[in-house]
Amino acid sequence: MSDQNNHNATGLPTPTAPSGTVDTESQTPATENKERQTRASDSGVRNIIERWKREDMLKKGCLGLRGIALIFSLLALIIMASNKHGDWRDFDKYEEYRYVLAIAILSTLSTGLLVLRQVYELSTNQETFSQQNLALVEFFGDQLMAYLLLSAASSAVPLTNRMRENNDNIFTDSSASSIGMEFVAFLALGVSAIISGYSLSKQTYI
Repeated sequence: MSDQNNHNATGLPTPTAPSGTVDTESQTPATENKERQTRASDSGVRNIIERWKREDMLKKGCLGLRGIALIFSLLALIIMASNKHGDWRDFDKYEEYRYVLAIAILSTLSTGLLVLRQVYELSTNQETFSQQNLALVEFFGDQLMAYLLLSAASSAVPLTNRMRENNDNIFTDSSASSIGMEFVAFLALGVSAIISGYSLSKQTYI
């Protein structure tokens, strides 16, 4: 009787499920959930790595811009400090030019310190200060220095223009060159301040 039940109409034996068959339907949701968790984890790690790469690129961009500001601030300092040709052609006789020199010195020192710190951190891969506090210092420092450079250069432009109307000589040319150097340093630090502000707004605690 049992042999008849195990045969279909064609006379072939009816296949029976082995007793050890795994219920795949009961495991499918768990497997899919595990795969989703793995994909989410991979995506999170990838996002973190991309953010680190973006932050590293921004740091190098700021370093380059501050390097430019350092070079042009130093040139402005040297040109103005050596702009002494006797009589009325001495820079220290004019308050505007003394202001240009003072801000050039301040810019050279401040940007020089920031450049040295960044070069040290990139070469040793060690942080010298807390990143949250450092982001604030860099943002406000770049803004303040850019404002002072623009203020100094702008204050000396009218005086230089008046002098060049009557006497266009080495003194006025040197003054104009120093002012131009400070304008370039201002532009570099202005862009650096924008990048610093962006980095500050994206600051995380991870």
